[in-house]
Amino acid sequence: MDQRTGERADTSAAAQQPHAEPPSAPGTLLWSPSQERSAASNMARYLRWLESERGLAFADYAALWRYSVDQIEDFWGGLWDFFELGARDEAVLEARVMPGARWFPGARLNYAARVATWPGSSVAVVHRSESGIRRELSYGELRRAVGACRVGLRRLGVGRGDRVVGYVTNGPEALIAFLASASLGAIWSSCPPEFGVESVLDRFSQISPKVLVACQGYRYGGKHFDRRAEVQRLIAALSSLAATVLVDAAPDASAALPDGGPLTLGFEELCRVDGPFEQELVPFDHPLWILFSSGTTGLPKPIVHGHGGMLLEHLKVLSLHSDLGQTDRFFWFSTTGWMMWNYLIGGLLVGATIVLYDGSPGYPDLNALWSLASTERVSYFGCSAPFLMACRAAGIEPKKQDLGALRSLGSTGAPLPSGGFDWVYRAVASDVLLGSVSGGTDLCTAFVGACPLLPVYSGELQCRALGAKVEAFDASGQPVIGQVGELVIREPMPCMPVSFWNDPDGQRYRESYFETYPGVWRHGDWIEITERGSAIITGRSDATLNRGGVRMGTSEFYRVVEDLGLVSDSVVVDTSDGDGAGKLWLFVVPAPGQTFDAALVDTLKRALRSKLSPRHVPDQIVAIREVPRTLSGKKLEVPIKRLLSGAPVEGVVNPGTLQNPAALFDLLTAAGIERRQS
Repeated sequence: MDQRTGERADTSAAAQQPHAEPPSAPGTLLWSPSQERSAASNMARYLRWLESERGLAFADYAALWRYSVDQIEDFWGGLWDFFELGARDEAVLEARVMPGARWFPGARLNYAARVATWPGSSVAVVHRSESGIRRELSYGELRRAVGACRVGLRRLGVGRGDRVVGYVTNGPEALIAFLASASLGAIWSSCPPEFGVESVLDRFSQISPKVLVACQGYRYGGKHFDRRAEVQRLIAALSSLAATVLVDAAPDASAALPDGGPLTLGFEELCRVDGPFEQELVPFDHPLWILFSSGTTGLPKPIVHGHGGMLLEHLKVLSLHSDLGQTDRFFWFSTTGWMMWNYLIGGLLVGATIVLYDGSPGYPDLNALWSLASTERVSYFGCSAPFLMACRAAGIEPKKQDLGALRSLGSTGAPLPSGGFDWVYRAVASDVLLGSVSGGTDLCTAFVGACPLLPVYSGELQCRALGAKVEAFDASGQPVIGQVGELVIREPMPCMPVSFWNDPDGQRYRESYFETYPGVWRHGDWIEITERGSAIITGRSDATLNRGGVRMGTSEFYRVVEDLGLVSDSVVVDTSDGDGAGKLWLFVVPAPGQTFDAALVDTLKRALRSKLSPRHVPDQIVAIREVPRTLSGKKLEVPIKRLLSGAPVEGVVNPGTLQNPAALFDLLTAAGIERRQS
C-alpha cells in the first residue's frame, strides 16, 4: 500500500464514481462459515490436536483465545510442537516481561529451513508483472536457486550478522536473495525502486549493508522508470558496500551496468555456481530482517525481528487464522517496502503457492488484480482497504470473472467501513471469508483479524489473534469492553522486535512502545472490543478528534463523509487542544460530477451533525485534488495537524517518504498556508 501498491492509482478522483447505496449497519451479520468448512479448517485441526495431545478442550474460540493469552508459555510451546519445529528445551520464556522477554533460549533454527519441508514438484512461486511476464518456480527449483545464491553471497564475503539489502521489485530475485541471506544468518532489508534516493539512504545508511541487490528499472502504469542514476547514487553513498548485484527488471530497456564503486555483478553471475540448500542454525532471537517505520518525521525506526519469532508467528497466523495450506494460492498486493511482502512470503512456511505481482493495480484498469486472481486460481486474495473502496466507487464487479477458487479475502492498511464489507459480498463473492485485519510493521503480523470458525460482521474485525492479549484501555489505563480505548498488548509475543538497530541500551525501543504504560505495549491505535469478542479499529490515537473533551477516531468521521457518495476521498485533522482553541479541518476530494459549493458543504455539515455530534461539524471544509499519503498508503493525518498548527515542513515531514508529495503542498496552499517544497 505504498505508491506501487496502488494508493495513488486506487484512490485518485479520476478512478472514483459516486456510490450512494446506503451501507449496512455496523455489526450486521454478513457471513458465517459452513459446518463443513469450519471442521476442515486448520484451526479445528489444532483444537483436535490440543485435545488429543494435551488433554485440553475448548468450547469456542473465545475460550481458546483466553487460554492462549493467560497460559502463554504452554500456548507458544504447544505451537512449536504442533508445527513440528524439532527438539526444544523445556524453557519457553525466561521472564514474562515487556520489553526484554527472551523466548526459547536454547533453540537453534533458521527461518529458511521450512522451505525444505515441501515436495519439490509443488509450485512455490508464481510471478506476474503488468507487462505480461509470467514466471513459475517449484519448491525444488526455488531451493536450487536459493542454494546457488547462497554460494554467491558467501563468495562476496557475506556471513552471519552481515546486512544484505534490496532495492528491488516484487519478483523472484528479491525472494531468492532474502532466503539465501537468511540461510547464512545474514540480515535482510529492502525498499522498492520507486523510493527516492534520500528515503532509501535514510534507511540503509543506518544499517551499513555489505551487499546491495538492485534493479535498474521498473514498469508501473504502463511506463518504464529508469533507476540507473539512483543506483549509482546509492552505491556512492553506502561506503560499507563490498558489492552490488544488479537485477534487470526491465528487459526491454537498454540498461547498462553502472560504472565505478565496489564490485558490481549481475544476478545471474551471482548465482552461476550451484550449491546445496543449507541453513546456518541460529538462536531464536537472531536477527532475520530489519523493517522500517514509515519515517514521515525524522529517521525511520529500524525494527529488528528474529528468526524464531517470525517463524512461529507466521506459522500461527497464516495456518490457523488465514487457514492456508499446501493446496492454496496466496496473494497479497504489496511491494518489497511494506511488511505485507514479508507476510506474503511467509506463505512458503505452510507450503502454499505465493503469487507475486509487480505493477500497478489500476493498469490498465481496476480489474487488473481481479483478473490475476481469476487466471491464477487465487484462493486467498489480500489487498488494501482503500483499493477495495476504490473498486466499489468505480462500480467494479469482480464476480463477473471466474473467482471460483476464492475462499478468503484479506483487507488491511486502514479500517474497512461497512460499505466496503457490503461491496465485497455483493460484487466479489457471497461465500467468502472477508478478513479485515490489523497489525503493523512493528510486529510484522496481524494481531487483530480473521478466524475460520467465526462469522463476519459488517465493519468489524472477527477476533483478537491467538497469543495476542489485545485490550482497549480507557483514560485511566483500565481495560474496557464496548468502549473505544487505546490499543494495548498486555503480554509479550515472540514476534515483538528483538531490538532497534543501533539502539544499544534500548531507550528508543522503550520510548516507542512502553513509555505511556510501563510494561504494556501501546500500539497507537484506537480500538473497541465488542461484547462478542470482535474488534473495531477507529484510527490512530495520535490523530484523535478531541472536541470539547469528546474524543472520536477518524475512521468514524470518514464513514459519514465518504458514504454520502459526494466525496471520493477525505482527510480530517483536529488542531484544537480540547478546550476550544484550534480548528477541526476537513479536506475533501469531490467525486466526479460533483461541484464543491455551498450546497455540498451544507450537506456534509448536516450529515456530521446528525450522525456524529454538533461538536464534530468542521470549522473549515476545503476542497483538494488528492489526499496526501505516506509510501505505505496511510493518510497523513498527524503531520498535517502539526503543519496546520504552525510547524515548519522541514521539521515535520520528509517529502521523500510520501507517495504524492505535491498533494501535501497543494493542501497547505488550499488551507491558506504557504509552504515551499524543499
